[in-house]
Order: sequence, then C-alpha cells, then structure tokens
Amino acid sequence: MKTAIVLGAGMVGVSTALALRDRGWDVTLVDRKAPGQETSFGNAGIIQAEAVEPYAMPRTLRELFNIVTGRSNDVHYSWQELPFHARALLRYWWHSEPSRHRRVAQSWAGLIRRATDAHEPLIDRAGADNLVRRSGWRVLYRNQADLEAGMVEAERIRSTYDVPYFLRSTDETLLDEPALTDGGLGSIHWTGSWTASNPGALVEAYGALFARAGGTFVHGKAESLERSGAGWSVETEGGKVGAEAAVVCLGPWSSDLLMPFGHRFSMVRKRGYHAHYRSPLSLQAPVLDTANGYVMAPMAAGTRITTGAHVARFDAAPVYSQLERAERAAGELIDLGPRVEDKPWQGTRPCMPDMLPVIGASHYQKGLWMNFGHGHQGFTLGPVSAAMLAAMMDGDKPAIDMKPFRAERY
Repeated sequence: MKTAIVLGAGMVGVSTALALRDRGWDVTLVDRKAPGQETSFGNAGIIQAEAVEPYAMPRTLRELFNIVTGRSNDVHYSWQELPFHARALLRYWWHSEPSRHRRVAQSWAGLIRRATDAHEPLIDRAGADNLVRRSGWRVLYRNQADLEAGMVEAERIRSTYDVPYFLRSTDETLLDEPALTDGGLGSIHWTGSWTASNPGALVEAYGALFARAGGTFVHGKAESLERSGAGWSVETEGGKVGAEAAVVCLGPWSSDLLMPFGHRFSMVRKRGYHAHYRSPLSLQAPVLDTANGYVMAPMAAGTRITTGAHVARFDAAPVYSQLERAERAAGELIDLGPRVEDKPWQGTRPCMPDMLPVIGASHYQKGLWMNFGHGHQGFTLGPVSAAMLAAMMDGDKPAIDMKPFRAERY
C-alpha cells in the first residue's frame, strides 16, 4: 500500500488526504490544530461556482487612487510593510494585465467549473447536507456606475462560461432578503454557487469522513518535515511518522516550510478578519456590499462580516479599521445587532503572484508534492484540486491540463 503524509488540515489538506485515501493510500493527516480551525474556519462560506476568473489586482487609475488614499475598503496596507511585499505585488500586478489575466483564467476556470461537482459527493458521504445551501449569493450595488459595470461583467461571465445569474431590482432584492432594510440600487444573484452555514464544521465533517474511511489524523509539527531514507517523516504527538510521500497543503505557511527543500515561492499574503452579530433577522444568502468591500453571510453563530484584504506580514499586529468600516456600512443595510465575540477572528489567504495555485510534484525532491496557494478560493477548490493531485500521485492523467499549476514555474 502506498503511504503519504499530508501536512495541513484546512479544506485543501483534508480534501487531499481523503482523495488519496479513497484511492487506497495509507494516509496520515498532520496539523497543529483540528481540521478546519485555521483559514478555512473564517471565510464567507461560499463555494463560488461563479468565480471562474481569479481576482485581478486593480489597474485603473481610479481604483489605484482609491486604494492608495484609503478610500477603498477592499484593501488595507501599511507603507512601512510594503517593501516586504513589493516583489510579489508587482508580479501580481503584471499578471493582472487583461490579456495575461485571460490566459490565467483559462486554467483557473478548469478547476472552478468542477468545484461543486467535487464537493457534492463529499457532502453526501459526510452527512453534511444540513450545513450547505444551494441557493447562491448576492452582489449588492449602491452606485449606478458600479451597477452598470457589474451588469456588463456578469453578462460577459455568463456568455463566456455559461454561469447563471439573475439581475434583481431594489424591490426584488428586498423581497429576496427580508432582513435587509435597504436594497441599494439592486443586486446580482449568482444562483449556481453554494454556501455553508459553518465553513469550519464542513471541513470538520470531511475530516470525520476521512477518519471513517480509515485515514489517521494526528497533531504534529509540519516544520519538522525531513527526509527519512527514501521517504519522509514528521514529528507528531505520538512520535515520528514516516511515509514514502509528503504533501504540503499549508496555505500561507507553505512557502516558508519548503525553503529548506530548495523552493522559493513568492506569495502575497492577504489577511482577512471576521466577526459575528446577533441580527434579529437572518439573511437568506451571503451579500457582498460592493461599495464597502465586505461580505455579510448567514452563519450558525450569527451574521458574519468578512473583510477584504489586509496585506500584512504574519507577525504584524491586527488592524480592525476594515471591519469597523464594514460594521458601519452594514448597519445601513440591516439591523446588525450586537457583536458576538469580544475579539474578531483573523486569518491569512495564500495568493500566488500569477493567481494560480501550486498543484503537483516538487522538481527538486522525490516524493514531495504540493497543493497550496488557492488565494481566496481554497474553500471552493479544495476537493477538485485534491482530485487532480491524487490522480497525478497515482500516475493517472488528471481531468484537465495541470501544467499551468506546476511548481517549476517558480
């Protein structure tokens, strides 16, 4: 029986461990925390079938001016920290040029368009249907120019990728979402996407499925990964665990762990924050307030507000200005209610400069594999990228061309 250690128990790592186990591998999943307790815990809970193109960096003078001057709530940064991110950000900006971005999107869409189909059997097998709604999510507009641009973009996405949506007027938006007190100028309802009422619990359910399938989860130190004969080993709470293959699924921590093994991955680390609120009425689906750069989502713990991107180092102190601005803006749309937690949650999204995750084998180390760098879409793409990687590890041909995702491009 083939053996593997999978490092990282977020959506990507748990899905990878399960995909390998389903193929008959003896798999040990290793993380310092229980499944679903890091970045996968804190997102907006959307399996985004409509996100067929990755998030590009703004390139218009108006957008860049709004970010630089702090008028946009989509991005927060510190001038003192920018030198640490400059190289990765410049490469991200370069790849965001429209013609280059279109080429990137061709590969990205191959994964996204399979995302819900990859989640479906796992949700069923895990008995997690109660955690998932299949009713889509909404993008709300407060500005006429933004609404018109959003309509043009939505129609382009539909015509190019056959992604369904409905345009809803202000009154129709309020009818769809009785919890809203203001429907803006209308909204776009992306109907093909799914949402989770507790993203961490869904990952936990997949993790429990992995255990029932015969997989093993242990707490351990990913940074202890080392060569062990012809294979790999890692220190865990139960002692050293060895296997012939090791898979790095550590999200934003992946690049640092892989440096001793010859890899130098540039990465844009985007921190996000969330908090929950005891709203008297619950939303029916997540709502993106485009004017203020945040998402409100109905969660088991209450209405969750998730922020845009804070470009920050791991050790940087939290900055809650985006969340505070989002709270004020949300209060104009909904009776938000009091905050549930004393301290907001924070987590980091691993974004590669060319916007594509790294999926495949190390070209330096035999038996070392990678599945990380999904940006804002690790929750969406975990099962499908896991299926592609597991096929490659078994020597099979994946369903799509995986060359654009190979590690050698760095």
